[in-house]
Amino acid sequence: MEVSTALQRHRGEDDLLREIQSLSREAGLHPDVVRRLFALGLLEIPSAGAGTPGFARDAPARLARAVRLRRDLGLNYAGAILACELLERIDRLEAQLRRYQAFEFEARSGCKPDD
Repeated sequence: MEVSTALQRHRGEDDLLREIQSLSREAGLHPDVVRRLFALGLLEIPSAGAGTPGFARDAPARLARAVRLRRDLGLNYAGAILACELLERIDRLEAQLRRYQAFEFEARSGCKPDD
């Protein structure tokens, strides 16, 4: 989705720009970097509606990770975003594996892993 289209579908361009400014301060990044990563799909459009939060709570961490990957590994922005998505998927799969292993341990031994 093109940035201008995303802006039009959002609550309003001014709201989104304010949220990007706030997010860039929180992440310690220049707003242009945040806008570029947003345009490339690293961040989802904040949900519309009164009283709803802006970007996800983990947005500053996601931005920082993408910038570190770009800087440290010499990736372009798209590559850094792809690497972030893959690392997040690995994190989710590892958490799922830990839950499965705990379940298996409990089923075999009859006690919880913490016992």
